[in-house]
Amino acid sequence: MIKRPDHFTIVTDQLEATRAFYVDLLGMREGPRPAFPVPGLWLYIDDQAALHVVGVEQMPNPRRGVLDHMAYWAEGLRDTMAALRLRGVSMRLIRSPGTPRTWQLFFADPNGVDVELDFAETETPPEDWKAFSGPLR
Repeated sequence: MIKRPDHFTIVTDQLEATRAFYVDLLGMREGPRPAFPVPGLWLYIDDQAALHVVGVEQMPNPRRGVLDHMAYWAEGLRDTMAALRLRGVSMRLIRSPGTPRTWQLFFADPNGVDVELDFAETETPPEDWKAFSGPLR
């Protein structure tokens, strides 16, 4: 029986840029990783390795897999959007339908992987949030 999500794995030919994106910008932390014979990182949320990153010299062509996006629960909507803006990351912010009306922030990492951050409905967005409610900008 499946109990919970464990981790996502992505490949990248931009290992340091990917590390900086998830660690410096989004707040994951680099942690222990088995001594695999290929470069890479295990990035943690609290004590859980949530994202495995495998370094490659050249991205596979064609790219494999059908992962549409990875989603994480997050805190600090305004600060997160400000940090993404400073780095020139295109993003889209919407309110989910129904109850609760969580905030959903979508953007791509340096490898083109789509990321969704979900925030509590009680978080306050930036005043200009509606400018980010259409296509990625």
